[in-house]
Parts: sequence; C-alpha cells; structure tokens
Amino acid sequence: MAAYLIRRLWQMIPTLLGVVLLVFFLFKYFGSDPAVVLGGLNASPETIESIREQLGLNKPVWEQLWIFIKQIVSFDWGRSWATRESIGHLFATRMPATLTVMIPILLMQVLLAIPFALAVAYVRGSLTDRAVMMLSTVAVSISLLVYVILAQYFFAFRLGWFPVQGWSDSTWTNLKQYAPLPVLTVVMVALAPEIRLFRSFFLDELGHDYVRTARAKGMGERTVLFKHVLRNAMMPILTNVSVALPGVFVGSFLIEVFFSIPGLGREILLAVNRADYPVIQAFSIYLAFLTMVVNLITDMLYKLVDPRVVLK
Repeated sequence: MAAYLIRRLWQMIPTLLGVVLLVFFLFKYFGSDPAVVLGGLNASPETIESIREQLGLNKPVWEQLWIFIKQIVSFDWGRSWATRESIGHLFATRMPATLTVMIPILLMQVLLAIPFALAVAYVRGSLTDRAVMMLSTVAVSISLLVYVILAQYFFAFRLGWFPVQGWSDSTWTNLKQYAPLPVLTVVMVALAPEIRLFRSFFLDELGHDYVRTARAKGMGERTVLFKHVLRNAMMPILTNVSVALPGVFVGSFLIEVFFSIPGLGREILLAVNRADYPVIQAFSIYLAFLTMVVNLITDMLYKLVDPRVVLK
C-alpha cells in the first residue's frame, strides 16, 4: 500500500504540471488583457502599460510561467485584483461557509440514496418500484431554480421554519439555522438521480452468478442484498461519488448565490464577473489538485471495500 501511494503521488506531478500549463496558456492567450480590464474603458495607453508593468505582464513568457509555478508551490497567489485582499486569506475565510453546506449535502445524498435504492431494488418490478422511478424521472426533469424558489416560499416564507437567506459568524448557528434549507434543497435535487443510478448498480449485481448461487444455497433475498449485493455494488458507487465530489463544489456556486452564503463558490462567480484572474487561476489549480486527491483516496477505498482488489 505504501509503495502504491508513493507511486501515485509521484504520478500526480506530471498531471498537475499539465494542468498548470493549460491554465497558464489559456489565461495568457485566450483571456482578455488584464491591464485593459483593470484600466477600464477610459484608460490611456500609458496607464495600461503601467498596469502591465506592475503585474509583470511585459516580462518574457517563460519568466511569467516561472512566477506562476512559484505561486503554486508557495501557496502565495498575491492579492485579488478587484478587492486587493490576499487570495490565501480569501480562500481561508470563504471555505468554511462552503464546507458547512457542502459536506452535509454530500453525506446526506449518499447515505439516503443507498438505502432507498437498495429498498427499490428489493421490490424491483413492483408498483412501488415503478412509482419511485417515475417520481425520480419527474424530479430530475425539474430545474434547480424551481426547487430553490419552492423551498424558500414554503419552508421559509409560508411556514417560517428557516430564514430565506443569510449567514452568521457562528458555525453552530449556521448549521442550526441557515444551512438546513439550502442543504435540504440540494439533497432533494440530487437524491432522484442518485437513486436511479444506485438502483441500476444493485440490479446489475443481482444478475450475476454469485447471486444465483447464494439463492440456491437457501439464502434469503434480504441476506443476499445486504451481505453480497451491497458490498459488490459499493465499487461503482464509490466511483460515482469520487467523480461527483468536485462537481459538488462547483454546484455550490448557485446555492451560495441563491441563499446569500458568503462561501467560496459565490466568490468565484464574483471573480469571473470582475475578470479577477488570480482568484480564478488559484481555484482552477486547487480544484484539479482536489480531483486527483479524491481519485487517489477512492482507489485506496476500493481495497478496503474489496480485499481482492490489487493496487498496481
């Protein structure tokens, strides 16, 4: 396991380097000129050239790339062009709000989808199975914005259970008062496709020979499902969760805007609107690194779930 871990970490270096080069050249040659963006519409050529010199944009490309790599290694991205706030401080202060919402969403949608999907697979072909699949199909077809509007209207405005929007400096207050409504809203949206997908995983396992052998030995259907099918279906479920995890953070953009949560997602949207390249670049690199780390952890979990898996 240690040798595999070291080898995978070593393999992540060229992958991350490729991402760094891609991000650098995309912003360098396909984005707007930062000096023109910062200077504004009425900036003189002298002002634009002065801004370009302050940002180091008049240096050779290789030197700009080296500065970019040093920023990544040192975790020092300088300051936001729009707010002049340190990017490191910006990430550190916005990330807790994002995690306060995103971690419960991820845990709830997985922990609820697995038993629901297993229960539906247990009664496959029945009226309950068809009804759940029909409701899931309808739920998937509805936009997230509709869920947000309905949740804010009924649970916040009509019933008064939660505030429509807002956030506080207290983590406990956020978890108790402000986070439940966005968390429940996103879970309602994500649960339908997760149930459909996990159900297909369980049904696929039910068609294998080992299930027929277990039944032939006299095992009950419930034992077969919980002891054999669930364990073997965890492999594709883990894969699905690992693929979806970075997307959960990307999906936080809309949720944080709709519910006025001062998290990292809303800050990235503001950075895009302001053409705040340092913030966008830092987020792009960190998201790529997070994706690679999640994939590595998932591969190691494969071994934990099924000892027969050989890590190479």
